[in-house]
Amino acid sequence: MTMNGTTALSGKVALVTGGSRGIGAAVALRLAEDGADVALTYQGSAGLAEGVVAEITAMGRTGWAVRADSADPAAVRSAVAAVAERFGRLDIVVNNAGVGAVGPIEAVAFDEIDQVLAVNVRAPYLYAQAAVEHLAEGGRIVSIGSCIAQRVAFGGSALYATSKAALIGFTKGLARELGPRGVTVNLVHPGPIDTDMNPGDGDAADLQRGFTALGRFGTAAEVADAVAYLVGEGARYVTGAELAVDGGFAV
Repeated sequence: MTMNGTTALSGKVALVTGGSRGIGAAVALRLAEDGADVALTYQGSAGLAEGVVAEITAMGRTGWAVRADSADPAAVRSAVAAVAERFGRLDIVVNNAGVGAVGPIEAVAFDEIDQVLAVNVRAPYLYAQAAVEHLAEGGRIVSIGSCIAQRVAFGGSALYATSKAALIGFTKGLARELGPRGVTVNLVHPGPIDTDMNPGDGDAADLQRGFTALGRFGTAAEVADAVAYLVGEGARYVTGAELAVDGGFAV
């Protein structure tokens, strides 16, 4: 997007967690397209992460991949500090990294519970906690939730739904806290999105597609469009909001 001959996010620095693939990669590339320099975290997909960085660089922006396990509090804090030091500022944080465990409640192991809550709930809190000292007026925090935080259409999703529903309270509470600083905090709820983790031709794809009003899977780029809006100037009066990009899954 261009505004008065310049890109909308020119001069901004964004951090996208879990940015090596899927929704995270699409968000990183969209923010770079809009003019931001973008750092992204990854855990095990170094090659994919460097591929995203190469695409960012090809746009004339600066990209950087940082290995960080979102389940490790020290790694989260170190990643934020490293990005702020390398780029000299931090304007946008997109909490995208996430994991899931699906199955009947009696079959979910303790370590699965801890892992899902550590990555999906604790990490967004810690990324924000580490970032607030760097975010000036006009800063943005956007988290990626899920349509099942609003409508749980399938059994076996209690743990994942719990973790994503927690982001609603996190978003609203932090929006209230950071509002006086001019920092907005918002939440995007994707529906069924065609990624390698949930392919549009997978075993459960037809079932998921049937729950949407539009009758199709969404794309990672469509989620990225919503994030781009929330971090842009057009959303400067939007905070504490939940934006569903779910094809009508939750209606």
